[in-house]
Amino acid sequence: MPSYPKNYQKLLKRFPELMKAHEEVGRIARTSGPLDEKTCHLIQLAAAIAARSEGGVHSHTRRAIAAGATRDEIYHVIALMISTVGFPSAAAAFSWVSDVISKKR
Repeated sequence: MPSYPKNYQKLLKRFPELMKAHEEVGRIARTSGPLDEKTCHLIQLAAAIAARSEGGVHSHTRRAIAAGATRDEIYHVIALMISTVGFPSAAAAFSWVSDVISKKR
């Protein structure tokens, strides 16, 4: 079992079938088209930034790195979001991504 954040583990424990289905939908979405796994997670990272989802940014940063994304690619996603979602959201995402990257070192 992958290492999930505590809150996700609580949801998984309380709703195991629902969370299994949720994970399967994500897997099917990522494998249903021509985009590679890394690109999928970078896109999902951008969506998490737009939604100002700290947990989503943490998760997709970890997943993008696991799929081969570099720190520069991840920070580039944040830079691209400045003109789309605004500087405050991008700055928050920078902090959340840095949380994950600093733990990887």
